[in-house]
Amino acid sequence: MLPQKQAEEAMVSTFDQIESGDRDREDEEREKDQSAGFSFKTFLWHGGSVYDAWFSCASNQVAQVLLTLPYSFSQLGMISGIILQIFYGILGSWTAYLISILYVEYRSRKEKENVSFKNHVIQWFEVLDGLLGPYWKAAGLAFNCTFLLFGSVIQLIACASNIYYINDNLDKRTWTYIFGACCATTVFIPSFHNYRIWSFLGLGMTTYTAWYMAIAALVHGQVEGVKHSGPTQLVLYFTGATNILYTFGGHAVTV
Repeated sequence: MLPQKQAEEAMVSTFDQIESGDRDREDEEREKDQSAGFSFKTFLWHGGSVYDAWFSCASNQVAQVLLTLPYSFSQLGMISGIILQIFYGILGSWTAYLISILYVEYRSRKEKENVSFKNHVIQWFEVLDGLLGPYWKAAGLAFNCTFLLFGSVIQLIACASNIYYINDNLDKRTWTYIFGACCATTVFIPSFHNYRIWSFLGLGMTTYTAWYMAIAALVHGQVEGVKHSGPTQLVLYFTGATNILYTFGGHAVTV
């Protein structure tokens, strides 16, 4: 029995050495890939860093605020617009802070259980499941799906309306179909970590729009005889207030 036991121990030792050697080679190859210098594909495709998170927030949210705030201020009036913008900003920042605390708490608990999040993006319903239980997970998942469904429809209609003012050869419904087909191609993106190129495009277009609006305002100035007035109807006032709440609330959700 002794020779057999020694043979088994030798086989286990050999297997461990082979496995260790394979891991060493994988680590060496990974280090070579990382030290190979600047890669254009890596620069545009492989994300997942803290900077990518903020790029995503900016590209998804800043454009909405940039394009909708002027109209919201015209509905609210300047004084109400400034007050509500500051109030919703503080409220949204506080909400984002609380949500971040819960994410960190959930992740720290799972990492103590040796759960790896290297290739996984934590979703809000997972946090609810880990901290409150399965019923809250179901509620959070239902809310997320509903929010994304209606949010995507709103975004498609908004894009179609904007492009209709530029090119009215097609009706708004047709433009909605076109944008829907284009946006549907994002399902081919393998992971959220590969979203970096879209963040760059979004930031580029947002930056261009912001500078265009600022320079046009400086060059042309105000129209002669323009009159600044507050909201003319109560419905318009609450429409503007809801729009600002949606944009700043969207910041908190995205962060």
